Amino acid sequence: MFSRLAGALLRAFLVMALVAMPSVLLPGVGSDGKQMVALVALFAGALTFVEYNATYPGLIEFRDAAPYNRMRFAMLFATVLMLTLIASGMAEPTTLTILTQAVGMLIGQAMDFPYSPVRLATLMLPASASAEQVAAVRTAAGMGYLIALVSLAFFVVLMRLKGWPTQTGAFNVWVNLPTFDPSAGGDVISRLERDARINLALGFLLPFLIPAAVKLGGGAFEPLLMGSSQTLIWTMAAWAFLPASLFMRGIAMGRIAGMIRAKRRSGGLASGQGYLPA
Repeated sequence: MFSRLAGALLRAFLVMALVAMPSVLLPGVGSDGKQMVALVALFAGALTFVEYNATYPGLIEFRDAAPYNRMRFAMLFATVLMLTLIASGMAEPTTLTILTQAVGMLIGQAMDFPYSPVRLATLMLPASASAEQVAAVRTAAGMGYLIALVSLAFFVVLMRLKGWPTQTGAFNVWVNLPTFDPSAGGDVISRLERDARINLALGFLLPFLIPAAVKLGGGAFEPLLMGSSQTLIWTMAAWAFLPASLFMRGIAMGRIAGMIRAKRRSGGLASGQGYLPA
C-alpha cells in the first residue's frame, strides 16, 4: 500500500511539473496565466494520483504493464521540454537554448520536404505569416516529430527484446484495459485486432488530417498558432504526441491479441480467464 501511494505521489508530481514547465521556463508569462496553468496542473496531478493509487484503474490503460505509460510520458516530457527551450531561446537566448534551437532548425529543414508532416504543419499558417513564424513552426514540428519517431522505435525494440508485457509476470488483460469491455459482443481477439488496426490507421493519418482540418476550418486556428509561445508549444506537442501514442496503443493491442491467440492454441487460456502468464 505504501509503495503504491509513493508511486502515485511521484507520478502526480511529475505530471504537474510537465504541465507547469512552459509557464515556468518561458520569460514574460503573466501572473494570470501562471495561475491558470497551476490550476490545470493541480487537476492533472490529482487525476493521476487517484488513478494510480486506486486498486483498479478507471481510465489509464496499461497501468501495470510498465514501461508503456512511462515511455509515453517521457516522450511528451521530452517534446515539451525541447520546444520550451527553443521558444525560450527566441526571447532570452542562452548557450543551451541557442544550441537546441540550432539543432531543431536543422531537423525541421531536413524533414521539410513535399507532402511530409512537417511541410503540412507549416501550411497551417496563413499566407500573411512571416518567415520567422514559419521557421518557428517548422522547427517545433520537426523536433516534435523526431522525438515521437525515436520513442516509437524504442518502444518496438523494447517490446521485442524484453517480451513486453509479460516480462515482469502475469498480464491481466481486463485490469490493464479498463475501457475495453470484453462482454460487449464478438470475439475478444477480433475486437482487439480491429482496435489495433484503427489506432494504427489514425496514428498514421492524424499528422496529415490535422493540417487539412485547420485549413477546412477557414483559418480559425491560425491565430492560436501565432498568438503565444505556450500555445505553439502545446499545439505542436499534441500534434506529434497523439499520433505516436495511437501507434503505440495499436501495436500494444495487436501484441495482446497475438498473445491471447497463442494461449488459446496451446490450451493455456480458459474461456473465462483474464490472465496471460509470463
